[in-house]
Amino acid sequence: MMQATHGTPKKSPKFIFVSGGVLSGLGKGVTAASLGLLLRSRGYSVTNIKCENYLNLDSGNINPIEHGDVFLCEDGLEADLDLGTYERFLGVNVGQQNFTTMGQIYLKVIEDTKNLAFSGATVDAIPYIPEEVIRRIKEAAKGFDIILVELGGTAGEYQNAVYYEAYRIMKLRQPHDVIHAHVTYFPNPEHIHELKSKPTQLSVKVLNSMGIQPDFVVGRAASPIDDKRKEKVAFYCNLEKDDVISNPDLPSIYQLPLVFHEQGFDVRVLEKLSLPVNRIEIAPWKKLVDRINDPSTQTLHVGIIAKYIATGEFELQDSYASLLEAIKHASWHTKKKTEIDFINAEALERNDPEAIKKLYAADAVVVPIGWGSRGVEGKIKAIEYARTQKVPYLGLCYGMQLAAIEFARNVLGLDDCHTEEVVPEAKHPLIHSIPFDPKYQKIKGEGASMRLGAYDCVLKKGTLAHSIYKKHHAFKDEAHSIISERHRHRFEFNNAYRKQMEDKGFVISGTSPDDFFVEMIELPQDQHPFFIATQAHPEYKSQPLHPHPVFVEFIEAAAKKDKN
Repeated sequence: MMQATHGTPKKSPKFIFVSGGVLSGLGKGVTAASLGLLLRSRGYSVTNIKCENYLNLDSGNINPIEHGDVFLCEDGLEADLDLGTYERFLGVNVGQQNFTTMGQIYLKVIEDTKNLAFSGATVDAIPYIPEEVIRRIKEAAKGFDIILVELGGTAGEYQNAVYYEAYRIMKLRQPHDVIHAHVTYFPNPEHIHELKSKPTQLSVKVLNSMGIQPDFVVGRAASPIDDKRKEKVAFYCNLEKDDVISNPDLPSIYQLPLVFHEQGFDVRVLEKLSLPVNRIEIAPWKKLVDRINDPSTQTLHVGIIAKYIATGEFELQDSYASLLEAIKHASWHTKKKTEIDFINAEALERNDPEAIKKLYAADAVVVPIGWGSRGVEGKIKAIEYARTQKVPYLGLCYGMQLAAIEFARNVLGLDDCHTEEVVPEAKHPLIHSIPFDPKYQKIKGEGASMRLGAYDCVLKKGTLAHSIYKKHHAFKDEAHSIISERHRHRFEFNNAYRKQMEDKGFVISGTSPDDFFVEMIELPQDQHPFFIATQAHPEYKSQPLHPHPVFVEFIEAAAKKDKN
């Protein structure tokens, strides 16, 4: 992991706003994170803040099918998946100060109004809401040289106009410290066979109508933007040609920093911000891209037993974004090619032949996070298959709870075993809720408490879990076998069943330091080559330069299964 380099403190940090135009989903987060990586590689300390449009106070209660995977931060923040992109590219943790929503902003201004903070003024949206946005941006920027400010949504939407107004005000006050990069789309209609720049021109016109002249246009397109298109956009959008940056489709998003670097994007940014163009240190990232592009002779099939994948006629992989990235990181590290097969949990419940076929073809199985009853029995069926057929298994959060239930049902014979989340009156509530305790949980809403953020766990020596963290030097405190992982869940393993489970060979390999929470479980290695599950979410801590040890060993186990 590259370490932040804090040079001589600046009188004021520099601000790079990144907005989007034409359509959503262009990859503003990847664009900003790639630029941030380059600036960090030149010795600057870099952070970010994501400004979301919705009134939700965080991303935790939003259906992942609608908005993609929630990214869980070290401090317990449930944020937009773009914050995961920043952590993976910048190699630093982000949290509450790096994320704001329109709901947070309006709530704060309304509370201030109630508390007479504005001396009886008439509190209109303008300028009070933009001023609150500016306050949050500057708070997040403290201690850093540069902050990337990603504006959610698309230019021209009425609900995000206050973010653009915040930029306009900051640019007016600090013209030499604030710049704007606008990410737009260059379509290539099939009947024309050339990139069209008109949508970009119109999007910049929208910015101009708000009093904003972008410093850069970053053009997303299926192919690199040629000089002719760059010249046209530069002419009509009041830019220099070198300030039109090509952002083409790539085999991997991790190649984008190098594409930007080749175009001098980072140099142009530093020049506009009047910052020295320090020597760049980007060799580790180039080695990563070389590994990504290095063809593997072994292809592994990893089955993810999923429920958050359908949106109309489309399959939404963003619902499991962090999990997919963690698998990729481990695959590149182990020099394996991994193909992901999403296996619909509800289809497994129905014994759908296609779903069963995919399950049987998997070299390894993952049961990830999930909520509620839908697809539960299908997931349990997949876990039973992985356990009895000795297929490498990794359970994450719900995947640990359901693995424990499968064992209790089919090994202990507790047929009526379930989780209180699904069957509140279960005869054997192996997974249950516990009374609220502020040292463990956070209140998420009326009647709902959760464990959120990083928690310590003590691993049992001689277990698979302990050997994995020891092999990869991943302990927080190796002398005491302590690790730290992020959590996001509401229900817990019922300690009343610990002894009878362990008596039947169930291994509890990790517990909280006070031995109250069961954190990791597994099967003995003489019974199963790789069967491990955790109440935590190691996928949120995996980074391309530092893949998570559990995923690395999971892929290695899948490779051994594939060879047998």
